[in-house]
Amino acid sequence: MGKARAARKLAAAAALGGGGAGLLGGTLVAILFAEAILAKRTIGEPVGQAPVADGLYGEGPGDPISFVVLGDSTACGLGVDSADETPGGLLAAGLAALSGRPVRLSVAAISGAETQHLDDQVDQVLLAEPDVALVIIGANDVTHRTLPTDSVRLLVQGVRRLREAGCEVVVGTCPDLGTVEPLAFPLRQLARVWSRRLAAAQTIAVVETGARTVSLGSLLGPEFAAAPHELFGPDRFHPSAAGYASAAVALLPSLAAAIGYWPEEEDADVPLGEGQILPISYAAVRAAKSSGTEVAGTDVAGHERGPRGRWALLRRHGRREVALPDQLSAG
Repeated sequence: MGKARAARKLAAAAALGGGGAGLLGGTLVAILFAEAILAKRTIGEPVGQAPVADGLYGEGPGDPISFVVLGDSTACGLGVDSADETPGGLLAAGLAALSGRPVRLSVAAISGAETQHLDDQVDQVLLAEPDVALVIIGANDVTHRTLPTDSVRLLVQGVRRLREAGCEVVVGTCPDLGTVEPLAFPLRQLARVWSRRLAAAQTIAVVETGARTVSLGSLLGPEFAAAPHELFGPDRFHPSAAGYASAAVALLPSLAAAIGYWPEEEDADVPLGEGQILPISYAAVRAAKSSGTEVAGTDVAGHERGPRGRWALLRRHGRREVALPDQLSAG
């Protein structure tokens, strides 16, 4: 599979600190960068700031679960009006409902962040002694001339630091940027190729650290293409409140499962199907095309690795709707 091989090479080059433009093709990189400048002029600069969502969500006995969110404007919820509509607010409320415990949310994500800024965000959230972290980053790398290998390498460094601190980590991989309305052909197709390849490489590298990923193709994918005016915000780039809720529904099961609060019965009617345990590179490419798919490390007959590398399990959890914004509260 050529795409799996390319994603594997990209992840390997990132681990070794190698180049990157050659892996994607010099002409493709040059065209994408040039077209991206035009697209940024069309989209314009984001308006306003994301709501501050930090606080305590839910009630119950025991110490609060420390939940942190790192990344870019999508991670912090740029484009909505209230904290309860942001991904962090939605997911903190969902985790509180599933666990029966309060959840303390700390958001370090900021608009415009690239993966090079992740290290500073990790410094910030480690002060909160996090139990579980959500990372969504990479889209700005596509339009800011960051080599894919550098992007993946910096992501892995951040995830590894969180894991070494005892924090479970879920990475929402780079969404499919080929559905953003202001992007015209050929940029739209190029952005799709680039973002899917980056998402696959992110998956390979992140799963190797012991974390798990969720494909966010749905964040800017088929559902958004079918209803852009409902699921995109006014700038036609960032999600609307409904769009963030759609993404939260995909992310909540993996976050809850990572800390042991996802009920197995929720997955009873979600068959894994044949071929769902695959070498990580194959699993990563498949997940990049299928929104809401979780990828995590697994073993086969007691072995974590096979002849083609790390074994990985693709899984689509049962869906539990996240509470509507007017049903949530933060303190």
